[in-house]
Amino acid sequence: IQQECFDECREEVEQLLASQQVDFQVADVEQQNWNAEWESGFEPVDVAGERPIRIRAPHHTPAEGDVIDVVIAPRMSFGTGHHATTALMSQTIASTGVEGLRGLDMGCGTGVLAIVALKCGAEQMVAVDIDDWACDSCRDSIALSGVADRVDVRCGSIEQVVAGEQFDFILANINRNILISMMPSFSTLLPAEGLLLMSGFLREDVPYIEASAMEQGFTVENII
Repeated sequence: IQQECFDECREEVEQLLASQQVDFQVADVEQQNWNAEWESGFEPVDVAGERPIRIRAPHHTPAEGDVIDVVIAPRMSFGTGHHATTALMSQTIASTGVEGLRGLDMGCGTGVLAIVALKCGAEQMVAVDIDDWACDSCRDSIALSGVADRVDVRCGSIEQVVAGEQFDFILANINRNILISMMPSFSTLLPAEGLLLMSGFLREDVPYIEASAMEQGFTVENII
């Protein structure tokens, strides 16, 4: 928990733990070179599919042949490709056909999905994340991948998307509650033929996600 947030609730937290007879310790974790930490153990991710994708760090060797090359700087942000949701979203983007389209990567993390979309022919992406570190990581990643001129990085939540703004497709790899809360916004940001790709939730969440999407006028085409 961030120090300033903990300062606001520390007394309440300590009282709650004491009431449950929980032994605990509080330790400060100093900011450090997280970049060196992840780089020392980060391995490239090869995503199979109709169009193979390699997600790698700058010090890794690019894949040979007809492979979509995605270079990222994850640090403390989500989206290295190791998580199944990121790989599934990347596969789906590559097989969907986004050539010439404008998209929104909501909860972008490292920006890996926005980069994949652009490498698959998308014309322009808006990448939004509530975390400042994620936005910095995204900016670094799009520069490393050579697509910075086609990505508009915005730090914040759904309110960072201007009212009346339109997208051809939206990518959202977040979680059930946030996806449902944003569903009305997604419906206004997409035209009738627009595409919404979502991940980040459990199988048991599918009925709730599906019901929320249909309530906002979406038609469910596929569940992987």
